[in-house]
Amino acid sequence: MGLKHYFSSDPDKRARFIFNFIAPIYGYLGTSLERNFVYSMNAVEKYIPIKGKAVIDLGTGTGAWAANFKHRGADQVMGLDFAGKMLDKAKTNYPNMEFVHGDAENLENFADNSFDIVTASFVLHGLKEHKRANMLREMRRVSRKHIVIHDFIGETPLFIRFLEFMERSDYKFFKINICKELKAHFINARKIPTKFGTGIYIAEK
Repeated sequence: MGLKHYFSSDPDKRARFIFNFIAPIYGYLGTSLERNFVYSMNAVEKYIPIKGKAVIDLGTGTGAWAANFKHRGADQVMGLDFAGKMLDKAKTNYPNMEFVHGDAENLENFADNSFDIVTASFVLHGLKEHKRANMLREMRRVSRKHIVIHDFIGETPLFIRFLEFMERSDYKFFKINICKELKAHFINARKIPTKFGTGIYIAEK
């Protein structure tokens, strides 16, 4: 996939290029964010019991966020991503977990109410509002009850702001609008800041 895709007007081609391109070094880039996972998972478990649950992680990347649900006792954890090189890393990092190729905006391979928890970590902020709406509809459809979004809340660190600029993400408007967007699809939405400009959004069907 050539550099021309970075300059594409198609956001899906651009995103695939970026995440396939950074896959070899993503583990290093994401280390500081992954350190926050423990705080965010603690926040999740205050509201949702994880043990015994079936979970799908959309935009799983190298699989670290999905693995946290497995470590907390979820019975079934699946990771889904549209970047093949990210999935290769995830399969290497967590050989005992299931990872599949797919588009989080179109989960046609999964029936309604397939998972207890549908989650995504640092995915929705990268989408424009209409694409977030597509993904939230699919998250709602395949979830039995809960969705968990791990993403930006509050002040975003400077280096991360630079990466988001390069990605041409919608992170500023995401932080302003996501709770309102969640309430358009779910009966309630809760925002829980954790550490370093990140946190958890929890919504229920």
